[in-house]
Amino acid sequence: MAARARIACLLVPALPLAAERRAHPELAGRAFAVASGPGPRAEIVAVSPEAFRAGVRACSSVVHARAACAALEVRVLSPAHEQAARAALLDAALGTSPRAELAPPGAGAYAAEAAVFADARGVAALFRSEAGFAGALAERARRLGLPASVGVAASRGVARIAARRAAQEDAAAEGAVCVIEPGGDAAFLAPLPLDLLDPDDELADALSRFGLRRVADLLRLPERALAARLGPGVSALLALARGEDHAPPPPVPPSARLEEAADLEAPLERLEPLGFVLRGVIARLAERLACRALAFGDLELALGLEGGGRDARRVGLAAATLDERVVLRLVMLALEAAPPRAAIERVAVASVGRALRGDQLDFFRPAGPAPAALARTLAELAALVGSERVGAPALADDPRPDACRMAPFRAPKPREPSHPGAPGTLAVRALRPPLPARVRTAGGRPSWLESALAKGPVERVSGPWRTSGRWWSEMERFAFDHFDVATADGWVVRLRLDLLTRRWEIDAVYD
Repeated sequence: MAARARIACLLVPALPLAAERRAHPELAGRAFAVASGPGPRAEIVAVSPEAFRAGVRACSSVVHARAACAALEVRVLSPAHEQAARAALLDAALGTSPRAELAPPGAGAYAAEAAVFADARGVAALFRSEAGFAGALAERARRLGLPASVGVAASRGVARIAARRAAQEDAAAEGAVCVIEPGGDAAFLAPLPLDLLDPDDELADALSRFGLRRVADLLRLPERALAARLGPGVSALLALARGEDHAPPPPVPPSARLEEAADLEAPLERLEPLGFVLRGVIARLAERLACRALAFGDLELALGLEGGGRDARRVGLAAATLDERVVLRLVMLALEAAPPRAAIERVAVASVGRALRGDQLDFFRPAGPAPAALARTLAELAALVGSERVGAPALADDPRPDACRMAPFRAPKPREPSHPGAPGTLAVRALRPPLPARVRTAGGRPSWLESALAKGPVERVSGPWRTSGRWWSEMERFAFDHFDVATADGWVVRLRLDLLTRRWEIDAVYD
């Protein structure tokens, strides 16, 4: 038997206002407004409670708003801030439910709101009740800087109306919650005004002419007669009033890629002030990642340049981390190594969230470096000597025994803890350049060795192993005989005889 549908709606009534307060926390408690443009004739889109109490109203011009409140701060509407706030609202929902999606934008009086639908089936097993789930959902949104209300019902439309109702009834409090018990959607909707169903303007006027004010008034009339007089658009309104919803449950998001952006008030030419902007962007992105129990992966940095240009670059991380200081340091090092070619007007930082890796410590070995510190050290080395000179050695497609190449460094996975008494691993340490040596031989094999590293009679010897190649080149041809020898003073080294020059050298030491 399929589980009964339960949907939660996380709703922010005034997204432009919340988006600006989230991007600029210093605006909290101040009288400010969001305008549609930078000019004095621009329209006020949203007003903070402090500005509203001072007499500022939405839909007025900036000039009239400043006349009502001389201390009013005006912020220009930022699409980047709004988009990031919508995405953060989705992250808050995904932090409590595996299935969530953004709701379609509202219209008319609800054009400024943003909403997310989350699957609320089975949440009582984790949060003890649907009310506990709704409270946790609102709290996660608050931590991300988004004051939101929550409604829980059997359908998306009723859940959104419940969230709107909660926000209207308790406008002063953040995190208002309205949970409708299963089977109680019709009783909840009946006494509500029809305006909460958000009909379009033409349909709202027609309903008003018929004297319909509440949902119960609408449901008492026959659907066929209403459709004949008001048009087919009333059928969707009736389905919403009955709490009917044939939409499937919210889907599981296909990707964990998160992006945070900021539109700058004025172009920035220096990296120092850009660092302050990046600090806020990275901090907000870190909060969203932490809300979903993720950490920073490799970063994608996109800069909008003055004149319409774009600077896109990738900043690699050696290990997943949530340390904002490390991430900021890596980004600034990348910018210092290759500064942008023009002033910056827009900043965007994106990352695919990765799970934090827990290292299993070994009682018999020292702890390795912290992943975040390792990533910062690698980035600083790359800035000093060049990225092509920092990495891990890897085998090269070359027959020379000393040939190698540089590969990107990745932190190794933790190994299984070793057991006491287990045999150790013998490692070879190559010497570049090799050490000259004097060697006596007996039967073509080394019997005595003298060098700056090891000196004395050879107790054990293995070899030779011959390596040769590049015979066609006078300058690059080579031919070596290699021997592994153990001397009386305790050294185990790798000797080689250059067959072209007849010289002996120590090119590696076994540890």
